[in-house]
Amino acid sequence: MARLLAVVGGAELPTHAVLALEALRKAAGRRNQPLALELRGRGGALSDSAIREAQAVLLVGSGDLGESRFEGLRRARVAVEDVLADVNAVFDRLLAGGEEAAPATSSTKRIVAVTSCPTGIAHTFMAAEGIAAAAEALGHHVRIETQGSVGARDALTPEEIAQADVVLIAADTGVDRARFAGKRVHAASTKAAIRDGKGLIATALAEARVQDAAKAEDAARPAAAEKKPGAYKHLMTGVSFMLPFVVAGGLLIALAFAIGGIDAMAPGHAGTLGYALGEIGAKGAFALIVPALAGYIAYSVADRPGIAPGMIGGMLAANLQAGFLGGIAAGFIAGYSTRFLNRHIRLHKNLEGLKPVLILPLLATLVTGLLMVYVVGVPVAAILAGLTGWLKGMQGTSAVLLGLILGGMMAVDMGGPINKAAYASSAALIASGVTGPMAAAMIGGMTPPLGIALATRLFPGRFSKPEREAGGAAAVLGAAFITEGAIPFAAADPLRVIPAMVAGSGLAGAIALGLGVELKVPHGGLFVLPIPNAVTNVTGALIAIVAGTLVTGLLVGLLKKRVA
Repeated sequence: MARLLAVVGGAELPTHAVLALEALRKAAGRRNQPLALELRGRGGALSDSAIREAQAVLLVGSGDLGESRFEGLRRARVAVEDVLADVNAVFDRLLAGGEEAAPATSSTKRIVAVTSCPTGIAHTFMAAEGIAAAAEALGHHVRIETQGSVGARDALTPEEIAQADVVLIAADTGVDRARFAGKRVHAASTKAAIRDGKGLIATALAEARVQDAAKAEDAARPAAAEKKPGAYKHLMTGVSFMLPFVVAGGLLIALAFAIGGIDAMAPGHAGTLGYALGEIGAKGAFALIVPALAGYIAYSVADRPGIAPGMIGGMLAANLQAGFLGGIAAGFIAGYSTRFLNRHIRLHKNLEGLKPVLILPLLATLVTGLLMVYVVGVPVAAILAGLTGWLKGMQGTSAVLLGLILGGMMAVDMGGPINKAAYASSAALIASGVTGPMAAAMIGGMTPPLGIALATRLFPGRFSKPEREAGGAAAVLGAAFITEGAIPFAAADPLRVIPAMVAGSGLAGAIALGLGVELKVPHGGLFVLPIPNAVTNVTGALIAIVAGTLVTGLLVGLLKKRVA
């Protein structure tokens, strides 16, 4: 029997690459087919003897697969998704003869890319997959770094950056560009990579501009010829850095109540485990929410010199009881004042190094602090107090209406600006002790993929075979509060699917707030429900999720046309 090789590229989402490798291993075992496997970038390279003895090689995914090693071998090239969808068909294609790999041409480019979104979960990796698939189709080599919720994965090496023809940044948050000084850089949103990866790569190759090496300290900002990010992107950068503080603090406070009771944080319980957890969550993590929000808004605007003025302004906002609204104001004041000072202060080149560590932080902190104390702090604190009192006092129709609006917003664009506006405002309110809107936002964000998954089971004739198979994945994503799991279905039939999802999510949000559901952490989906005191009225939350899922699933099934 012919000996085969398979090389799986690691440029895509690493989890998918590992799954594809295991699928090939199991399929080969079922067929008793000798197969040597290699996952690029993770060790275990194919031996020279295995290559000499092989008759064919399967190239899976994109990026540098080391094709020069396989001269004279029959080759078949497939995407990671093809392996995951039907591994047996992939084997049949390889055994049937495969295809000769096309030689590299002078038009082949080396691309390095960075993807990032505010929450660092779905759009980060969907953008990476879009770029990887597009680069493979266009015949380019690509390496992608994802800056997700757990930090950077598949980090680019200095050697890879040095060899690249272009740097592509697909991000909805600020990305540090200091390491790309001297390279051609093009920046876009994650949605551009998801919707049209080929077009984005073509635009990057044609329009990328050289990152000025003399402005390494300002490298997180686009080059002069590029479109500058707006206030929304700066705000989302601050939110993305703020979320871990909210999650950690909220869960620690919930655990404190679970262990020590409702009065676990009372002074009389000092020294107990419950009291200690409450101190860490409330006086540690929660105390840093507003400074982190402000500091990283300023970072997005002005890079590293803006962090100190932003965080100090955020701390002043917290002390002045101006909360997250004051933090947002402080972040923008610090960021734009730092950027203004950086552009207009000119020093001798021997003193230029003092600007980012001494002059800019000092002057920008002075400007931000004085404005917060004498101008911004008091009126913003009054506005926040009024907003907080109104939200806490909502009952009946007003609560239902707010839940309807927040839930519906979560389903309109599934991770886009409207979704993120509802999510970011709800998450920020947690710092002010208002946790109801977060429940409406999370539950409203869960029901689109859950409802789609239900529709694929109740109305299989309305969906193609790949869509029915993808329904299971949508259910898992929905359970984890990843609204983007519904994007492929909405993109295929937006006029029917999106209204159905908005209706289901709006109903779910309305029921959640109508039943008094509250959520102390900004993420987690179904997996956060068992945590004691993280969710108020768990039964009400489950009712809202089930109702929204049913409405979405039934409406999608009724509105969509039957597949031929």
